[in-house]
Amino acid sequence: MNCRLLTLFIFLTVAQVAVAQKAVISGTVNDEKGGHPLEYASVALFRQGDSSLVTGALTNAQGGYVLEKLPPGNYYLRVLYMGYQTRYVGSISLAAGTKLQLGNMALRPGSAMLNAVNVTGTQAEVLNKIDRQSYRAGQFESARGGNAMDVLKNLPSVSMDGEGGISVRGSSGFLVMINGKPVITDARTVLSQLPANAIENIEMITAPSAKYDPDGKGGIINIITKKGAADGLTLSANLMAGLPSTGDHGNKEKPKRFGGDLTVNWKKNKWDVSIGGNYTRNDNAGYREGDVFTKNFSTKVQTFFPSHGERSFDKYNYASRASATFTADSSNVFSAGVFIGKRFQARTADILYENAAIDLTTGGQIRHTTYYNENLQTKQGNFYLGNLDYTHTFRNKSSLTASALWESARLYGNTRNRNLAWPNTAQVLQEVYNPYENPINGYRLRLDYAVPVGKGKLESGYQFRHDTQDGRFDYFVTPEASQADADRFRGAASARNQVHAVYSQYSGKYQKLEYVAGLRYENAARTVRLSYDPLPHKLNLSNLFPSANLLYGISQSWKAKAGYSKRIQRTNNYELNPIPEREHSETLEQGDPDLLPSFIDLAELGVVHTMKKGSVFATVYYQYIKNPIQRVNSVYADTILNRVFTNAEAASSMGLEAGASLEPTKWWSLYAGGNIYKYNIKGDLSILGEKTAVDNARWVYSINANTNFKLGANWSIQGNVSYLSARPTAQGEDSRFLVPNASLKKTFLDGRLSALLQWQNIDLGMRQAQRQRITTSGRDFFTTTNYIYETDVFLISLGYNLNRLTGKSKLPGSEFGDKEF
Repeated sequence: MNCRLLTLFIFLTVAQVAVAQKAVISGTVNDEKGGHPLEYASVALFRQGDSSLVTGALTNAQGGYVLEKLPPGNYYLRVLYMGYQTRYVGSISLAAGTKLQLGNMALRPGSAMLNAVNVTGTQAEVLNKIDRQSYRAGQFESARGGNAMDVLKNLPSVSMDGEGGISVRGSSGFLVMINGKPVITDARTVLSQLPANAIENIEMITAPSAKYDPDGKGGIINIITKKGAADGLTLSANLMAGLPSTGDHGNKEKPKRFGGDLTVNWKKNKWDVSIGGNYTRNDNAGYREGDVFTKNFSTKVQTFFPSHGERSFDKYNYASRASATFTADSSNVFSAGVFIGKRFQARTADILYENAAIDLTTGGQIRHTTYYNENLQTKQGNFYLGNLDYTHTFRNKSSLTASALWESARLYGNTRNRNLAWPNTAQVLQEVYNPYENPINGYRLRLDYAVPVGKGKLESGYQFRHDTQDGRFDYFVTPEASQADADRFRGAASARNQVHAVYSQYSGKYQKLEYVAGLRYENAARTVRLSYDPLPHKLNLSNLFPSANLLYGISQSWKAKAGYSKRIQRTNNYELNPIPEREHSETLEQGDPDLLPSFIDLAELGVVHTMKKGSVFATVYYQYIKNPIQRVNSVYADTILNRVFTNAEAASSMGLEAGASLEPTKWWSLYAGGNIYKYNIKGDLSILGEKTAVDNARWVYSINANTNFKLGANWSIQGNVSYLSARPTAQGEDSRFLVPNASLKKTFLDGRLSALLQWQNIDLGMRQAQRQRITTSGRDFFTTTNYIYETDVFLISLGYNLNRLTGKSKLPGSEFGDKEF
């Protein structure tokens, strides 16, 4: 027995020594310009003598890799990443038991990327990849102290109207992601809660692959937030304060503008922890001029009610957020995040109305009265989100990622309309009060698997998401209305959405051609239950979503790209809720529980040209939209319009997007982009059961330009302008919208401290900026409203950075609640 034990001990000792004699190579791979890690970079080890492949690995989320069990010998290493220049490490000599740490290897973006403009000298302003364009947020000084929307409106494919509505290539529907996590809620609410100072890059994915959710007819906007760049403590703090505009509309109160944000990151060994918080108070004073008439053909009466008065917003939001990543080893990475926030908005619309009626037959006046409508609408939301992610890398270099996201949101508010006599406003003619509560709960589960196959990568996965919303809406009117009328405006509406999805896609490279192709299948179920309807409104859909992207290197300076993606624009609960809300004296808001989602085919073809002092790109694109969702008007009563959601038959858009990033001299840089397209909407509209035909087409264009001048080592001045032309709608036209800005920046303490003076919405009394007129018409109505916003606003921002923040931190983004705000 003792002999056997001795033999076994000797065998195990020899085996252990033999294993210990195997060599190991480890290191990390990151982007040379931005410093962020490159996940799924291919690291391959070859024998020096015959160039035969020994082993390989794909980098993890932190850019790390480990090559194990290597016999002694002479080798060289090759690092590949799509869109970057290949890097080699030669003359690697390994002895038995060697543990070689190669440290960090920085890859330089290849000529396929649009990366020439370099204001700071260290970071690329624009990168162009196979399926997206990436823009550095810091180049837009006018956004400092603002939020993500202030950054977005500078991009060539993005335009913003006077109401804060965002469009990508003319499409208002798009999917927002924060650090790769999808957000299916309203973009404006999500982006307004994210400070611009916390954003590193914004990615525009215009033809997304099958891996991503197909939501959004305009594609995907992915927000990459900052995190620490090196071990130790990093900190970023910003303060903002502003004055009221130089123009005064005679509003009741002056707007308040102040805020700040703080981000702290601690990175040490296996831990990367980030915490942050922000508070922003950013009111917006304004004025409104309107003119409306309706025709009642049965009574032969035409009613006019022109109006004018204040339309202002008090707005604030605050939030705290935290994230942590734990890299247990080269094979296991855990990350978690939490977000807690509150948003408040109070809109004041105090309007003086002239109410007149004439006989359509004789033209004689029937009545003429004047009344004052005092309207206050408040919206509040408390948001609670959390996410948990885990990634495991197997020995065969494949990886499995599991993630979960949970959200709970309490949304509530009210609208109070008071019609007062004029000029004796102490006399109340009618008061309408609409309180509501709309809590939301939802979660998402996701499982993704990636494995090297041949010279490329095969990715497959399953996703499930579920959300419920239970809204209660009340109605009080003085003097009391009839019971039937009150019941029409009261009730409960609940909606449940479930989506099961599976996908698979393959990406690779063959000589000068890079490619990604995939297919996604989804089964979606929607149920809307109403308190006054015993039958639920159900919709079940099963659909395939194919996608493909190509990038071809014509030469060192020219690249061509092509893409196709099938998308869906899902309905939100606001659009589905049929219980009317008296938003204004003249308007009822109402949804449709049987509204259909829109289906979109996106196709694009473009070129990228890199020059010595800059680069340019141009992309031709086409969109075909089935069942486009429209908000349209109909007549509810002589002085009230019913604003409802419905589907049109079809719409299409064909256009050209182009941009240039130039640095003609060391002291001057220029970024400019534009988009021009022809939008056509046609077919039948169903408005509360009545059919009407629509056929409206027009050319639309937008321009975003940003230029920066260095006035010495520590001074710079920047100017930018955003212009959106007039554009057609289902029943009319929205006018053009112009926003110019300028800023002056001074840095101190080797750039760690900065002071910024911003001049926003420049107008100088010319009455051209920050104005938008919306016009609609039908057989029995006409309405036009001119919204006039603040101009010539001055802000001062102070920013301080201890060490450098860059890359992305895995903060959760809202999945469900924000879009109902």
